[in-house]
Amino acid sequence: MNKNAALKIAILLILIVAGGFLFYHYDLYRFFLSRKKLIHFVESFGTLSVLIFIGLQILQVIMAPIPGEVTGFIGGYLYGPIMGTLYSTIGLTVGSWLAFLLARLLGLPFVEKVVNPRIIEKYDYFMEHRGIPVSFILFLIPGFPKDALSYIIGLSHMKMSTFLIICTSGRLLGTVMLSLSGNFARNGQNVAMLAILGISAVVVLLAYYYHEEIFHLVKKKKAP
Repeated sequence: MNKNAALKIAILLILIVAGGFLFYHYDLYRFFLSRKKLIHFVESFGTLSVLIFIGLQILQVIMAPIPGEVTGFIGGYLYGPIMGTLYSTIGLTVGSWLAFLLARLLGLPFVEKVVNPRIIEKYDYFMEHRGIPVSFILFLIPGFPKDALSYIIGLSHMKMSTFLIICTSGRLLGTVMLSLSGNFARNGQNVAMLAILGISAVVVLLAYYYHEEIFHLVKKKKAP
């Protein structure tokens, strides 16, 4: 192992250990579920708030059990639909890249400590196939564990550049919806916000209810 690879691994391990410490000792799960706490926390940094927000998006991807819906909503609330989507996309892309890289460098034993083994077993298809169309569909459809998928696909033979294109474009629709919802809430457009949230909720519920059927359907597609 060369020095550059060792340095990357050391930095990534420090990030994971720090994130794990915060997660278990400061109950980050509940923190990420509280819109008011997150908004107050991000705003308290003033001109640095954008960097803090992007950092939170990165962290919630690396710590796969943390839900990302609240942070996406807050991006639109604080920065508007366009910049909120942009900042969220930057954070989500960097976080997904780090998760992919960690899996690629440290392998299955490490991923099993971050991702529920049942999820890994369920999506082990990605460890043996390149499944580009399938991967994009799973990132696109709500209800699938996108952060966990970043780790799992890191165990496959997919090129990193291909993965980043898939995960960024696949996440975009959901990110836009969350940013719009946050922006409507900030401007007091409750009807529009409820409409967006209602549509999103219906899609999520349908995806959750039929996720097994969707998964088995796309899994049958042959990898290129």
